[in-house]
Amino acid sequence: MNQIDLHGLSHLEVPDKVENFILMTETPFRIITGYSPTMRNIVIKVLEEHNFQYHIPVFNQGEIVVV
Repeated sequence: MNQIDLHGLSHLEVPDKVENFILMTETPFRIITGYSPTMRNIVIKVLEEHNFQYHIPVFNQGEIVVV
């Protein structure tokens, strides 16, 4: 499964990086957010703007899986 790891990126960089990744990658894929609620919310906002279906695994809440 393809993935993007957002560790080390600033919150300002994330929307553009995530948008480019999700529009260029076939589902399913994984977005590694870490445990930052702010980072997770930024990613979710971008996913919802583009109508992607996603879930946050119970066993690893530091990632979002897009299906």
